[in-house]
Amino acid sequence: MVKFYESSFSYDYPFPAVSLAYFLRYPNPYAKHVLSTDVIDRHFDPDSQRLYTTRLHLKRSKLPPTALKLLPKGILGSNSDSGQSYILEKSVVDVKEGWMTTETRNLEWTGILSVIEKQSYIRPARDMASYGGGTSNEPPIETTDVKTSTTFVSRFGQGGHRTARRKAGLVSNNKDPVAEAPEDVQPKRGFLSSWSTSSLQRTIEAIGMRRTREALLKSKDGMNVVLGRMRSGGLVEVLEGMRKDREAMYGPEGPWKRTWKQGRGIEDDE
Repeated sequence: MVKFYESSFSYDYPFPAVSLAYFLRYPNPYAKHVLSTDVIDRHFDPDSQRLYTTRLHLKRSKLPPTALKLLPKGILGSNSDSGQSYILEKSVVDVKEGWMTTETRNLEWTGILSVIEKQSYIRPARDMASYGGGTSNEPPIETTDVKTSTTFVSRFGQGGHRTARRKAGLVSNNKDPVAEAPEDVQPKRGFLSSWSTSSLQRTIEAIGMRRTREALLKSKDGMNVVLGRMRSGGLVEVLEGMRKDREAMYGPEGPWKRTWKQGRGIEDDE
């Protein structure tokens, strides 16, 4: 099953500031769950004048208790209790034309729920209203429009259906299983017999949608913190704010030394 969620809003900041803040948004007070961010590829295309970036975010994240109760432990694997998950982010920035597109997707639990978020940041065309109807000498108020589109895809149960139908000789390896397999062939469900696959999919997607709405609000608040720092003190204040946020979250030692201590059973000094 597939579900979609869309939202639109604007930042009261010019596009160059917003696009820069996007790459400097972690850490911030509203993103304490982000443990690290690594750039795994970045290149500038001189022909199109566009910057392409691929980053990997490590976040503190667990499946909600509601989902854990619904799903058998066999399909969750060891990641259900690890408390961490990876997010892949790709972005393209065109400063000349004034737009940026981003795409993020989860790399964990994709067999249960894939969440693909696409955002577009656009510098809107200036009109006379930005200049006070042409009667004011004040500079225009520059803004950046943001549109978010999130796709939720739950594949839970599809593997079982396909396996059962193939065993029944109803699905060949080279043909479309959806088009050819009758709906009355169902895999064994065990303790999930009281639940239909579609019901579980809807529940999983509803949980994902609720968490996405909450994450979008926090993401916007975090961006506004970074943009506010940039407006008041420039890049220096942004970097200083990042340092303070990191210390507030992990202490002066940082997250990796704390992880090393925990792995060796060393307790933090109180």
